[in-house]
Amino acid sequence: MSEKFHLHLLSDSTGETLENIAKAALVQFDVSDNVVKHFWPMVRSESHLDRILVDIQHNPGLVLFTLVNRDTRRKLESRCRALNIPAVAVLDTVTDALSNMLGQQAKARPGRQHALDAAYFARVDAIQFTIAHDDGLQSENWEEADIVLAGVSRTSKTPTSIYLANRGYKTANIPLVPESPPPDSLYSLKHPLVVGLVTSVDRLQQIRRNRLLSLNQSPDTDYVDEEKIKAELKFARRIFADNGWPTIDVTRRSIEESAAAIINFVQERDAAQVPS
Repeated sequence: MSEKFHLHLLSDSTGETLENIAKAALVQFDVSDNVVKHFWPMVRSESHLDRILVDIQHNPGLVLFTLVNRDTRRKLESRCRALNIPAVAVLDTVTDALSNMLGQQAKARPGRQHALDAAYFARVDAIQFTIAHDDGLQSENWEEADIVLAGVSRTSKTPTSIYLANRGYKTANIPLVPESPPPDSLYSLKHPLVVGLVTSVDRLQQIRRNRLLSLNQSPDTDYVDEEKIKAELKFARRIFADNGWPTIDVTRRSIEESAAAIINFVQERDAAQVPS
């Protein structure tokens, strides 16, 4: 595809949900260099919609929207039909299915998913906790965590922790170093799920070498020595096995994929603890 493709995103709120849906769909196609996004958040008046419709007419393409106001929706859909431009209400199918299942009508309130509810503040609390307990800090508070990630240096512990925190999980992480064993408290945790992260020797060596180069340091140290790395990973795997902790190989996983697997571990453990 060589010609430009116009994608119009209209939302009556911040548009974050709509933009994420569009991104998730677009990655399935080889069109990233050809898509021109027109992002229209906070569409809550007909006058605002009128200005947007002018741009849609001049740059026809696909219209994706999340608008709950019936009059605004009706006008957008009617005008797009007249212009022979496809317009898709991206949440309608899910909302209709939930409505049928729950026997309730959806509440047509713009931005309702962004309300400052208890879940929002819990997520903020999780982020603050996670930042304060990065890289082995404040081990005396680990029992308050939901998840503790353990692994040798450069196994994506910190970015995975931050991602989990954004999902509402208080996450601590600790680097495993053979010369400096972790505190005994790590082995007696009750509330948090401890998860081990490992990766391949080649991948870890490459990441560490790139890290040293980015810091203008010599890449010829024990930190990137193949045998040393093998010994570190063996040390970590032994700890995970001895304690029966679930382990994830992050070699070919994105941060999101690793986090999803960890959340599955947490949910499976919580489900197993619920009395039948």
